[in-house]
Amino acid sequence: MSKNLRIAIQKSGRLQEKSVNLLRECGLSFSNSSNKLKASSYNFPAEILFLRDDDIPQYVEDCVADIGIIGENVMIEKGKNIELIEKLNFAKCRLSIAVPKNTPFSSMNDLEGKRIATSYPVIVQRFLDEKGIRADIHEISGSVEIAPGIGLAEAICDIVSTGSTLLSNGLREVETVMKSEAVLVANPKLDEERAGLLEKLLFRIKSVKTAENNKYLLMNVPDEAIDEITSILPGMKSPTVTPLNMTGWSSLHSVVNENDFWDKIDQLKSLGAQGILVIPIEKMIL
Repeated sequence: MSKNLRIAIQKSGRLQEKSVNLLRECGLSFSNSSNKLKASSYNFPAEILFLRDDDIPQYVEDCVADIGIIGENVMIEKGKNIELIEKLNFAKCRLSIAVPKNTPFSSMNDLEGKRIATSYPVIVQRFLDEKGIRADIHEISGSVEIAPGIGLAEAICDIVSTGSTLLSNGLREVETVMKSEAVLVANPKLDEERAGLLEKLLFRIKSVKTAENNKYLLMNVPDEAIDEITSILPGMKSPTVTPLNMTGWSSLHSVVNENDFWDKIDQLKSLGAQGILVIPIEKMIL
């Protein structure tokens, strides 16, 4: 009997929706109603387990799940025997120290002897040890940002995305402990069949990620500018050039990285490119 790849993702939380979307962009079709703890893919040998984020590292270590999608911060905090397979380029955030907005803060030395509330005591303790700071860490499981207001701590260390939650609780960010994003982790002792399924899924994930970072460009260009335009738009190998039914003009197709997009557009316009179309890429196989 063939085996399924057991994939653990958040049941609820900031990674849940994007984890589901990623699996579906990889071609997996499954139901994820809010009250289900497990779903089977209809078109890929996989089971999706919907679990608490903090529990996923333990489930992967114990072989209850083969792989999981979690925050890098959770992976480091839990310290389980699991492997980081791929960074997924979503749910980016930072784990930061914050203090009340009116509290003076000039350096990490200002935390000496202070109380710090956090849900990540292992990461925070390691960071303080590296800085040579001795502080009293109070571990709490939620609503960390209210700790200074109720007298539990003089500072907090918590996940920050936009910083709006800190501001609404009268706090300001003073030190970044680590940057984090969603990561794919796996049990290091997968059997051959499940390791093979992981490789197939990882291939699809990388194709989706590559597509997200690139745009497909179509444009009309004067023939005398083709060589120069080609030099700044190499595409995956080289641009596709097709003559138009107009003397002296061609249609040129290429791929450009998202980070270079606007700089390239300015250069293309200066070389006479017209009718530039920018099209998202759903998948990109290299």
